[in-house]
Amino acid sequence: MALINTTTTGVLGSTFFGDGTGSLTVQQNGVTLGTYGNIPAFSAYASANQTITSSTFTKIQINTEEFDTNNNFDPTTNYRFTPTVAGYYQVSGSVNNYSSTSPTRVLAVIYKNGTAYKRFFDGAVSTGTFYTNAQGSALVYLNGSTDYVELYGFIVATTAIVNADPTHVYFQGILIKAA
Repeated sequence: MALINTTTTGVLGSTFFGDGTGSLTVQQNGVTLGTYGNIPAFSAYASANQTITSSTFTKIQINTEEFDTNNNFDPTTNYRFTPTVAGYYQVSGSVNNYSSTSPTRVLAVIYKNGTAYKRFFDGAVSTGTFYTNAQGSALVYLNGSTDYVELYGFIVATTAIVNADPTHVYFQGILIKAA
């Protein structure tokens, strides 16, 4: 990793050169201001319908990556994002009911380390609305080693089916500020 560490008494207009290896970390008096370069980001979606149990929080099988800049998203086993850079991440997700029975509630839930972190719901669903989305976005701190996030869904319907459509069922995240 290349490192630039300036002091508050540095000269304006100074030029600094890194060694050209890895990400660039900028510090001021030893405090990290930002990390630039291979910033973890991912975007993935569900490529197959998933039938879930009504009124049960269920992990959504987000199994197709659009991109994963740091290879931190697992699309085959755990369907989770475990970044290797500590910091604050913007994470978003969307869940869509896709069944012939009208749902009464649809929620998308961001889980952090196996526990519900933020919930996003559609509000009251009107009768006859079969395809209903719940989506949202949250800012979350992840420690860069053991913390992870997942997308869960909760649908109240006679038949609860999560849609296989990249425009309706997706999970995304990006590092906003390194810690």
